[in-house]
Amino acid sequence: MKTTRLKSLSLLLGIALVAIPVPSAAASTADDYYQDAIGKTGPELEAALHQIISSGTTTLSYDEVWDALKVTDEDPDNTGNVVLLYTGRSQSKDTNGGDADNWNREHVWAKSHGDFGTAPGPGTDVHHLRPTDVSVNSERGNKDFDMGGGEVTEAPGNFTDGDSWEPRDEVKGDVARMIFYMSVRYEGEDGFADLEVNDEVDNGSAPHIGRVSVLKQWHEQDPPDAAEQRRNQVIFDQFQHNRNPFIDHPEWVAEIW
Repeated sequence: MKTTRLKSLSLLLGIALVAIPVPSAAASTADDYYQDAIGKTGPELEAALHQIISSGTTTLSYDEVWDALKVTDEDPDNTGNVVLLYTGRSQSKDTNGGDADNWNREHVWAKSHGDFGTAPGPGTDVHHLRPTDVSVNSERGNKDFDMGGGEVTEAPGNFTDGDSWEPRDEVKGDVARMIFYMSVRYEGEDGFADLEVNDEVDNGSAPHIGRVSVLKQWHEQDPPDAAEQRRNQVIFDQFQHNRNPFIDHPEWVAEIW
């Protein structure tokens, strides 16, 4: 049976009281970047953002994703390591691969949802690819996101059942914003599926992921922090040259969904 867990009131208040600003140079860049979206709402905003984040981008190969993740997810306290998404574990960059306790490339928007595989495009978009423990990645599989289930033994704080995955509190908002980005970025062009977030689970191979109602809650519960903002800037500066608008402008989630 699905259950609901909320952060303690003190944690929620702590999040509400701590505002971590984007560095001024990044803020200036973002202001210019979104010029054509400012003032728009609803479908017009979504269309403008799609155009902005799809234009002038660099597409990586799946092999190049390995090197990108070593930069985007670098542990600031140990630059020889990356931080794994679901476990939060700091692990050597050199332990990437497919063996037990290695880290590999997790498609947060599961690649079977739209059947885009690992081809350049959505299958290699670093905005939703994150380093994760191999077996934890396998346990998540292609499940949708929702509250509930049993706690994941290898990744305490994460929960799963037969059709959904609930990430740990510290990355709930990160997961939501990655999903929202993918839904806006890929609109059925260039031979790829039109990815859309919905309010269902067990979406299978359809180009949908849910639940949007829960993802919106996670987005509010866990706003962008300095690490997520840094990651967004690194992807813009060094790799794909596009941004996740829902990190820069969290208020746009409510305008679209």
